[in-house]
Amino acid sequence: MSSENSVLSVSDLSVSFGGLKALNKVNIELRKGEVLGLIGPNGAGKTTVFNALCGIVPPDSGTLSLYGEKVSWPKPHQLAKRGIARTLQGVGLFPDLTVAENVMVGAQKFARSNFFSSALGRSEKDEAKLRERAQSALERVYVGTVSERTADTLSYPDTKRVAIARALVSEPEILLLDEPAGGLGAQDIEWLNGLIRNVKARTSVIIVEHHMDVVMSVCDRIYVLNFGEIIASGTPHEVRNNEAVIQAYLGTHSKAQS
Repeated sequence: MSSENSVLSVSDLSVSFGGLKALNKVNIELRKGEVLGLIGPNGAGKTTVFNALCGIVPPDSGTLSLYGEKVSWPKPHQLAKRGIARTLQGVGLFPDLTVAENVMVGAQKFARSNFFSSALGRSEKDEAKLRERAQSALERVYVGTVSERTADTLSYPDTKRVAIARALVSEPEILLLDEPAGGLGAQDIEWLNGLIRNVKARTSVIIVEHHMDVVMSVCDRIYVLNFGEIIASGTPHEVRNNEAVIQAYLGTHSKAQS
């Protein structure tokens, strides 16, 4: 199913939890330089797709290809080396660390020694390079001035920005955004939309999001999940006007607004 410019493709992905089929033969493809949306009702399987891609849940079956070549399903610690980064729904910052230190955690593929064992011998040169990368990532998401504050002092929108900076600092080729607009107001969502559009120039993006204004604004293509299966795919316009999607998820008002 991979096209010539395929960055990531999943074929026949199935995942079960006990007797429950969470995903059933799901096929998706991410192309270079695009933003791909995964939408659907709660429990449809969107985050399970992310968790399979990140090695958090093992697939029952299915194949994964990166850049047209089949690869084994990754373990979480292999993601950075494969050029994959992910944000979490719950942000997941370390509250007692500074903002810069939180972002440095995401840059470990550039370090020779583990962040949490710096006292055991990471060189000052390594430390300086990691801090420089972290500061650059923070400035990219417009929170460079808060780098020395601890994460627990930030506003919620700023924690979202720092979480995205932590993902971007590893310079990923594939970025997985898990509900990045959750809890944000209109002004911050406008900022997020602009950031995602800018990011795709260097990084292909898959976004799971319930905020339809974000999805329809930034996505080039969309897959719609329902009960663990893909029920539709296409451009935002095609998905918005798909009868199966309207009935299962968007509601009849969506078509009227298109």
